[in-house]
Amino acid sequence: GLGFNIVGGTDQQYISNDSSIYVSRIKKDGAAYLDGRLQEGDKILAVNGKDLKDLRHKDAVELFRNAGYDVSLKIQRRVQPQNGPVSHRGDGESGGLSLAAFLVPGLALAAAAVWILLRYRQRM
Repeated sequence: GLGFNIVGGTDQQYISNDSSIYVSRIKKDGAAYLDGRLQEGDKILAVNGKDLKDLRHKDAVELFRNAGYDVSLKIQRRVQPQNGPVSHRGDGESGGLSLAAFLVPGLALAAAAVWILLRYRQRM
């Protein structure tokens, strides 16, 4: 596999009123862990150009299982933790960046997929 677990979908919402697919766990020493860019809590927007919007959980899992060796992910970085208290800054300034600032370009992920493929083939 790609070395991570996912949660979410139209039938198993991870966040109330949000059917998006999220990374729930990065498996230690898996491909995603070794690459280091994907993080727990990241929202996965697309796999190999296929939009994950409005998919059931099992359909999203199938997309990942059938993604092949050259995998491209489009993700949206989590800005703040989904669980636990939200921190507040005492100086009155906003503490966040726009979500657009955290989108990972597809080409960078394609390069990562090639690297993951090469690492995967070395282990076989």
